[in-house]
Amino acid sequence: MKSPVRVKRKKRGRPATGQDPVSAIRLSVELTRLIDGWAARHKAASRSEAIRQLVEMGLAGAQPAERRSAKTAARASRMAGRQIDKIGDPSASPQERRVRKRRLLKGPSEFRDMRGDQPKLKT
Repeated sequence: MKSPVRVKRKKRGRPATGQDPVSAIRLSVELTRLIDGWAARHKAASRSEAIRQLVEMGLAGAQPAERRSAKTAARASRMAGRQIDKIGDPSASPQERRVRKRRLLKGPSEFRDMRGDQPKLKT
């Protein structure tokens, strides 16, 4: 007596590739042209590979900067202060030189408020 033959049924749709899932996006003609140009300059294997590399670079650059230790920040501030003293205006009064130096070291308040790596001042 013969044993029954089992037939494996095919699944519907495209077969799985075993790779990462597809994420489709719409790109303007201009943006596609720019990506293709970047891919050619950086020898990317395909447009998809170029887009992956560009996204990885963008995400790596978007990470917040690590907080520096207080010791490192103080050292950098002292070094910057010495350079400011060297190039400062000698004809300005000592008071004016101190104000200018502080403004350069601390930065304008508009920009200090935007910095994500500095704690916010309590008001």
